[in-house]
Amino acid sequence: MSVNDEIQFERDGNVARVWLNRPWKKNCVTLPILQRLDEIITEVDADPELRVLVLRGRGGTFCSGFDLDELQADYIGSSTAMDVAVISAKVCDRLYSMSTPSVAVLEGYVTAGGFELMISCDFAIAADDAKIGDFHIRRALFGGAGPIYRLPRMIGVRKTKELMLTGKLLSGAEAAAFDLINKSAPAEELDATVEEFIGHLTDKSPFQMRITKMAVDRGLDADIQSLMVLEHLAVGVTLNSEDAAEGVAAFLEKREPKWKGR
Repeated sequence: MSVNDEIQFERDGNVARVWLNRPWKKNCVTLPILQRLDEIITEVDADPELRVLVLRGRGGTFCSGFDLDELQADYIGSSTAMDVAVISAKVCDRLYSMSTPSVAVLEGYVTAGGFELMISCDFAIAADDAKIGDFHIRRALFGGAGPIYRLPRMIGVRKTKELMLTGKLLSGAEAAAFDLINKSAPAEELDATVEEFIGHLTDKSPFQMRITKMAVDRGLDADIQSLMVLEHLAVGVTLNSEDAAEGVAAFLEKREPKWKGR
């Protein structure tokens, strides 16, 4: 089976759907899969017709992390061990910083590297019975693709330590209460919940979506004065966009807007 079989990419109208497809391995990833995911993210972000990237796994599991057979055979005790962290971090950073919004759809195991992919997405929607957690510490491993800098900003330091130091797994419902994901739903309602959610993203101005996402992402580490400048710049750019003019005109004319993405 080729890497293009193990990670599948399809365009569904203005939605990019990406599937991890190793259900016999609980969709654990390898370096070739991560490298292909990096290529897909780059391709999606360069396509103005694609409004949302949806990432999920085949076979009822999102992703259980890095393939431990490959880790043991090729990386533990090797001079190439750092490659796992470097490439994993590169892909998660690319996913996090892309201008196109991303949605992780969570079923089954969402652990270790799968957990890192999930927290790199803008949104996450889970089945109520999903099993979500960092998990690295249970194998005396350390996650090198985001938990120590993304997770505290999402859920706070105490909850981050709780997840990382205990390796506990949360259900989808518990993860929602933990502020780790956006929402959870019964397994039989998951697909409908996801489609309704992404519908609220795809009908917005793609230009303004990019500006707003960039401002929020970059603002996390900025001081108040820098944030004010960033907001002012975003307003100035927005008010000079064709989509802003169309949005106001459509409201005043009582019709649906026709976005141009610029």
